[in-house]
Amino acid sequence: MNYEQQIKKLAAEKNAVILAHNYQPPEIQDVADITGDSLELARLAKEAKESTLVLCGVYFMAETAKILSPEKTVLIPRPDAGCPLADQLTPEIVRAAKTAHPGSPFVVYVNSNAATKAECDITCTSANAAAVAASLPEKKILFGPDANLAAWVQAQLPEKEIIAVPENGGCPTHHNFSVRDVEIARREYPNATIICHPECSREVQLASDMVGSTGYMIRNCGTEKEWVIFTEEGIAHPLQKKYPDTIFHVMASAVCPNMKLIDLFDLYVTLRDGVYPVQVSDHIAAKARTAIERMIEVSK
Repeated sequence: MNYEQQIKKLAAEKNAVILAHNYQPPEIQDVADITGDSLELARLAKEAKESTLVLCGVYFMAETAKILSPEKTVLIPRPDAGCPLADQLTPEIVRAAKTAHPGSPFVVYVNSNAATKAECDITCTSANAAAVAASLPEKKILFGPDANLAAWVQAQLPEKEIIAVPENGGCPTHHNFSVRDVEIARREYPNATIICHPECSREVQLASDMVGSTGYMIRNCGTEKEWVIFTEEGIAHPLQKKYPDTIFHVMASAVCPNMKLIDLFDLYVTLRDGVYPVQVSDHIAAKARTAIERMIEVSK
């Protein structure tokens, strides 16, 4: 069976739009109607005219789509596609931090579960984290769950006090990059510009030439002839499609296993059978929606 053709046919019949994150397998990105980073997917899911959204990514992304479009059917082909980073920040941890720092707003990374977002003041992505924190009048800001992204925001906003919650939260895939990896890349590819994702450690950020979100990379990595990219290896596919004459080097071992769970058969079954629907309780969705929409307003 030609799954690509069947997926396109079913999507048209079911009035469905397929959204895929930049880290998804190449065949999923190629069959998707929309690809992007977390911020782009959040915006475009809300704006989509179709009645069904199929989210190819991890579960918190599908939750975000459902929160922003409660009237739509939101499907995720693999509901077991979780995010270890998101699981590091619970609603209880947020409440405890707010109690310990009364009056300080909590900026929560969009890589978080719906119940956690509901306890926070505003969400952010790696693309807009510094802008979101800068938009808040308070000097002391709670930020989680990614401590490396918090450190990046602190470096951009020295006038603020950014408190990472939890103190050592992080993405396992990005946290595995080391300064030694950067040094090796400089020796192997002396003419390349090195860019890392802000989920990498502060040491790797400082050792790199540039720091940017996946969306930033896709918009800006056509300016040089050769790049070394320190983020999940899936980013190589959209970059190579957009800039075919540019050389990109990624670490083949930098794989998020949850981002690779969805295959074409899963996506076909999702569209054929209407599985697996994502639900978020009205109470949690209403509170989380406020935090997400505040972010979208800041990002306009």
